[in-house]
Amino acid sequence: MRTRLCLSGVGKSFTMHLRGGIRLPVVSHVDFSVGAGECVVLGGPSGAGKSSILKMIYGNYACETGQILVTAEGDEIVNIAEASPRRMLALRRDTIGYVSQFLRVIPRVSAENVVAEPLIAQGATEGEALVKARDLLCRLNVPERLWSLPPATFSGGEQQRVNIARGFIAHYPLLLLDEPTASLDARNRAVVVELVEEKKRNGVAMLGILHDEDVRERIADRIIDVASFKAAA
Repeated sequence: MRTRLCLSGVGKSFTMHLRGGIRLPVVSHVDFSVGAGECVVLGGPSGAGKSSILKMIYGNYACETGQILVTAEGDEIVNIAEASPRRMLALRRDTIGYVSQFLRVIPRVSAENVVAEPLIAQGATEGEALVKARDLLCRLNVPERLWSLPPATFSGGEQQRVNIARGFIAHYPLLLLDEPTASLDARNRAVVVELVEEKKRNGVAMLGILHDEDVRERIADRIIDVASFKAAA
């Protein structure tokens, strides 16, 4: 199995400036890898550092120690811990996708265009991207009457499904899943499971946080206990 993501000796802490500069340790000595076609889930209690690990991989949080190696296009190995902002933007466009439960609402942009945008950024025509966007919106049971409307007017559950469609539409060698099934009903959770299985068959490496036990059992190839990486206070 080809390795797509490898974390080695990764550590993170936060400095609490409003509390006199106290350092709050989060995780340390994080070591694991994710292979192509594999879905790995981060387990452990709330506050163990699961979200911090995802955000370091995506470049939202700085990695203080260790390496986060990702196999990018052309088999280039990139250390995210040292990547420039411009390099991270390119990785987010072509290599690392992120699927969360929350949609960053874009004013006056229709739902179908919100979903299609990542595929267009990867080089697809607008027509091709819109066909695939509509297919995903249909699969996720977003009513057709809403497709041409801005998601800012949608319910929370409808926005979540638009966000899932946006996260799954493009091809990323690595896909991060941050509670994508939270608040979904059984019907739409089943669709997300199908989408994950399709990505696995296409060789996508996935790393996720899933508190939904049923979904986790159906898609996880491995569960990593993040509590074992808890930094000492």
